[in-house]
Order: sequence, then structure tokens, then C-alpha cells
Amino acid sequence: MSERSAIARHAGTVLVGQLATMAFGVADTLIAGRYAPEALATLSVASAVYISIFVALQAMVQAQLPVWAELRGGGRGPEMGRSVRQAVWLCLAGIVLGMGALLFPGPLLRWAEVPPHLEQQVLAYLAVLSLSLPPAMLFRAYSTLNQALSRPVMVTWLQAASLLVKVPLSIWFTFGGAGVPAMGLVGCAWATVAVNYLLVALAAWTLRTHSLYEPYRIWGALERPDWQVQRAFARLGVPTALAVMVEVTSFTLMALFIARQGTVAAASHQIASNLTAVLYMVPLSLGLATSARVSYWLGAREDGRAREALRTGLRLTLLLACASAALIVLSRNGLARLYAGDNPRVVQMAAGLLMWVALYHIADAMQALCVFLLRSFGVATRPLVVYCVLLWGVGLGGGYLLAYRGLGPWPPLQTPAAFWGAGGVALALTAAAFTALLWRVVRSHRPVPA
Repeated sequence: MSERSAIARHAGTVLVGQLATMAFGVADTLIAGRYAPEALATLSVASAVYISIFVALQAMVQAQLPVWAELRGGGRGPEMGRSVRQAVWLCLAGIVLGMGALLFPGPLLRWAEVPPHLEQQVLAYLAVLSLSLPPAMLFRAYSTLNQALSRPVMVTWLQAASLLVKVPLSIWFTFGGAGVPAMGLVGCAWATVAVNYLLVALAAWTLRTHSLYEPYRIWGALERPDWQVQRAFARLGVPTALAVMVEVTSFTLMALFIARQGTVAAASHQIASNLTAVLYMVPLSLGLATSARVSYWLGAREDGRAREALRTGLRLTLLLACASAALIVLSRNGLARLYAGDNPRVVQMAAGLLMWVALYHIADAMQALCVFLLRSFGVATRPLVVYCVLLWGVGLGGGYLLAYRGLGPWPPLQTPAAFWGAGGVALALTAAAFTALLWRVVRSHRPVPA
């Protein structure tokens, strides 16, 4: 099988599962929009907080993908199984940190000046969602294991099947019926909790019973924390989690700042950000597939094949990013109406933002793939520095100045487009910096002697 076929098949399987998971958020956005405009604004703010915490913590676990793929490539199966069990302790640490942040987000909401009438609804939504973090972290470890084994299909089946449970539950809990009172937006959160526990239960069952995992001896007694292994996890996982937190918060904090502009602006931004997150699933899937392939060949000490896989992933990502951007531009008005229904003010503003989304996505796709590949070569701290300077400084800071203070010849714009424009420039600079860094790292890499 060629590298292009291997990466495309792996990425395509991952993409189906990721889109099924992303459909959780799309469904909740559609349901909230039909329930009440204020529910959509609340979801925009609450999702920004939840995703900032949730994705960063999951990245700490997902960062171990190249480690496990390299162990597999080197034929060190039992060692890989022990490493997976040690990752349970990493998950538990993330659960404690994450639940604390989700249960007490008040200072962040006040710092961002979220309107008081939204704050209480956001707090209630996040309190329920915090209960979904334990199963979500453990399922991420299971998903990362399957990526490292280049067998993501079981994860995809579970994620796709869970969508069939999530959507009816969200509708039922939100609007009520059959003896269940209408819960409003919080009903979507309770549906997410139920589905996440179902997923982790099914994952545990497959680990216990499926022959795929037998050579790695994963299902065994959980050892005490091995601090040498935990430090190795931290060296890759902590910078990765911080980098992802910077990346995500540069995006999600936009929602908190835009909330000051009113319900129409917040709702329009929620539509644009939701579609951006859906589009991101393509480079994310390609990043996981390409990283697993590159790391496998590095573990097998096949440096030439690792470089071939890397180049193939870059070409596929750029091609698909350009195609996705073109599709968004052509269908922007219809997409805005799909989300906002018969609210003409939201439709008009959201359609304008989707033009920015198309440009934003191309830069986002390239930088995302590059950062996955850098982790395959053990590089995690330098991307964190780039993210802090460009995404927080140029993107979020520049957007804030454009929106509320004015910048150079531009007066304060008081529109979400200020944040999207600055964010797009920041991502383009980030993609250029990561491409140059990846080129240097690959050129200087020397395979470990056998």
C-alpha cells in the first residue's frame, strides 16, 4: 500500500468518527437556535470555556500518539501496553484539574465581561458538562491507542453510533416530553454526559475482549505511577497541552469578547466558529494519520519512508483545505440560514463572517498538520512559544484592538469580523513559522542506530 493510500484510509476513518463527535456540537447549536436566541448566545460562551479546558487536557493524552506508534514500529509491544496503563494516571491528573476549572469559571467570565444575564446560565451548563470529563479523558486514551495501532475503525464505529443516541437525547431533554420536563440548554449537557459514559464503557469492553490488543498485554493490573514514565509523558504532554490551550483559547476567547457586542453578534460568531471547528476535523484527521505513520517508520528506523509519509500528508492537507474553503465561500448564505432559521440579522452577519472562515481555514489546516509532525520528532516547546506570540499577541490581541480600541488608520470596528481578520493573519504567520521549523527539524534528524 502506498503512503498516500495508507494515510488517506487512516485519515478518512478518523474523519468519520471526528465528524460524528463534532456533530454533537452542531446538533446542540441547531437545537439551541430553535429553542431560543438567548440559548444560542449562552452556548457560544459556555462552549468557549469548555472547549478551552477540554481540548487542552485531551491534547496532553493525545500527545503520546507518536510515542506509542514508535514503540509499535520498533516491535516493543509489551512496553507499549505498560505505557498505555501508565497513561491512566495522566488522565486522572487531567480530570482533577479540568473539573475544578469547569466548576469554578466565574473569574474568567467576569474578566471577559460576559453579560450578567448570561453568566448564570453558563455556570449551570458548565457544571453539568464537568461530569462528562472523566469518561471523555479515558476515551481519548483509548482513541489515541487505536491511532497508534493504525486501527481507528473501532473508535469511529463507537463515535458514529453514539451520535444516534446523542441527538434524540438532546432534543428530548431540551424540549421535554414523555414525563421529562423541558430543561432548556442544560438538557444538551446532560445528553453529552450520558453518551460519554456509554462510550467509555464500550471502549473498556473492547479492550477486554478484542484480539487486536492481546499482543500488547494492555488489560492487566494497573501499576503504581512510574515517575520516569510520567516525566516522559510530561515532557511531551505538558507543552503540547499548553500549546493547544493557547491555540484554542485564541479562538474561543473570541466568543467571550464578542459577547459584549450583543446577542446577534454572539449568535453569528457561534455559527462561524462551529463551522470552523467542523472544517478543522479534516486537518486534524490527516495530522493524526500522518503523525502515526511517520512515527511508526521512525520507530522502525526507516527514515526515508518517514519523510515520504510526511510529504504526502502535507500535500493532501493543502489540497483538501483549499477545496473546503471554496465550498464555504459558495454556500455561505445557505449555511447561515440553516443555522439561524428566520432571523435575518443573524443570517446577514453570519454569512459575512463565513468569508473570513474560508481564509482562516487554509492557514489553520497547514499549521495544524505541521505541529502534529513536529511532535513526531519530539518537538513540543518551540510551537508553544510561537503560539503565544502570534495567536495570543497578533490574533487575539490584534482583534481586540481592532474591535474596541482602534488600530492605526482603523477606528474601533465593533464587529466580530475584527477578530476573524486578525486571527486569520496570525494563523498564516504561524503556518509559515511551523513550516520553516519542520523543514529544519527534518533536515537535521538522524535515525537512532539499531
